Amino acid sequence: MILRKLKFGFLIICSVFTFAQSKTLKKNNLNKSKNIVKSSVNKSEIPKLPVVNEEAPLLIPQKKNGKSGFVNQKGKFVIQPEYDLVMFFGEDCNLLNSPNEKIRKFGSADFATVEKNKVTFRINKSGKKVYQYKDSDLGRCVLEFKKALFHAYVLNGKYGIIEDSKFKNPSDRSQFTIYPDYQYLYILEGNDLAKPMIVATYNDKFGVIDINNKIIIPFEYADIKRNYSWKLGKMFEVTKDNQNYYYIDSYNQSY
Repeated sequence: MILRKLKFGFLIICSVFTFAQSKTLKKNNLNKSKNIVKSSVNKSEIPKLPVVNEEAPLLIPQKKNGKSGFVNQKGKFVIQPEYDLVMFFGEDCNLLNSPNEKIRKFGSADFATVEKNKVTFRINKSGKKVYQYKDSDLGRCVLEFKKALFHAYVLNGKYGIIEDSKFKNPSDRSQFTIYPDYQYLYILEGNDLAKPMIVATYNDKFGVIDINNKIIIPFEYADIKRNYSWKLGKMFEVTKDNQNYYYIDSYNQSY
């Protein structure tokens, strides 16, 4: 239940960002906590993880037989699929800002949030449960609103991208950052406002392009989720059959 509340918080942010792309250009990110928290991880407990792509997470969520766990970059399960819901290893600002100083350490990026049988935990990179969530421990996340530089623009039923500070006349093709030529475009939430990744649909297939209209992920997928996987893990969640989703990196390597 707590994990669903935490995910709901992300959905609120995501919905604001979606609205920004269509009109107001407002976007927000979670601020890092002002509380300085030292890591409490015992490194002897953490397995040595292979590195195939330095830009990708060392542990990647993966589902098997309806349950979720984490694989390493070579696709081997390190944390077995026993959970109903999992999130990427990363900061939890609710815990970083907790009124209980003793548990703030569990809000660091050394841990991931998981849920099993409606009970929510933080686990370390060996899969050990280190903390069970309590409502009374949750602090308040500070939201920082930032103005997006780009948003989608629809012209004659086709999607393009404009930069608001430069765009004034839709009749002037040169003012478009990406001229409307796509069935659909969605700017993903990320950490670099000037270099966003964009989910695109072309010829009824999904792919990913950058702000220069360069194809990052080829148009070969039935769907690419518009979620926080790029912001949190530099990954895209994709499917070719509209049923089985999995993660790929920016080189189209699957995990």
